[in-house]
Amino acid sequence: MNTIKKVGLTALGTSLIATSAFAGAVTVTGSAGITLNNADNADKGNSFSMTDQVVFAGSGELDNGMNVSLSLQLDGNIMDDRSVTIEMPDMGTLVFAGHGGSSALSAVDDVMPTAYGESWDVIGSTATTTAGQTSKQGAVGGYATDNNFFYTAPEVVEGLGIKASYQPSGTSRPDGTVSWALEYTGVEGLTVGYAEDDNGLSGTSKIDTDTMYVKYAMGSFTVGMQESKQEQSGGTASDDEFSAIGITYQVSDDLTIGYHSAERDFGDQTLDQESANLSAAYTTGGVTISAAMVSMDNVGGSSAARDDIDGFAIDVALAF
Repeated sequence: MNTIKKVGLTALGTSLIATSAFAGAVTVTGSAGITLNNADNADKGNSFSMTDQVVFAGSGELDNGMNVSLSLQLDGNIMDDRSVTIEMPDMGTLVFAGHGGSSALSAVDDVMPTAYGESWDVIGSTATTTAGQTSKQGAVGGYATDNNFFYTAPEVVEGLGIKASYQPSGTSRPDGTVSWALEYTGVEGLTVGYAEDDNGLSGTSKIDTDTMYVKYAMGSFTVGMQESKQEQSGGTASDDEFSAIGITYQVSDDLTIGYHSAERDFGDQTLDQESANLSAAYTTGGVTISAAMVSMDNVGGSSAARDDIDGFAIDVALAF
């Protein structure tokens, strides 16, 4: 027993000596919140839920000048998002996400201004409790899964940001794929972006996606418009289009109000899913109180009256 203890302590001491050669830091941050959701045509009543997460982050500078950081997120009672980031002097930043990463396109699938949430997302799923309801659809997005690479290039042209991601092949994804995104902010107040991605499948299962957006901030107002589409090779069932607009007004340093609306046109449905929300967010210290009134018509492209949903969401978030 004493021998085992001695070996363990020696290993620990060696580890401490080895790591002390690098300048590093460990931080712990977290947040918690209480959310109230309510929607008609969905037999959920006043549905309360809790959000909570703690993020452990460690970073250090290597002898070659690179900065390496590790982020681990504890969400509820499970280990959730996790990633390793390598910052390379004059060569950009590379992130490897074991879980919770995004493709270059999915990172910008809906970047329209909003005070609290996208109109298609804020009230959650609409097909969880009411029999026969159609599941809602979100923005046309990318196809990131676990264990992907995300690269942010250094600025080569003033105001031009270049990002790319690589999704390796897997069991349900025979082809590794590259997604890329461009964003230009070289004119004061103006942001223009474009991105492309595909789902890594072949034949008639292959789907290509792209999105473009523009936002403009002037004084207390920010407005934006976004158009996206996905095209299925050899078929039209997944030929969907998505559009969104948003506007926010910064009433004060603490209070923002906004309006967001979106529409998704399905290749295999006759009706478009339409959503809109009016929202507000107030921040004081580490507390943010947000609220949104939401209306969704023809959820999932359905013409049934049960798939027209109105609801609201109220969220109290605490950061520490």
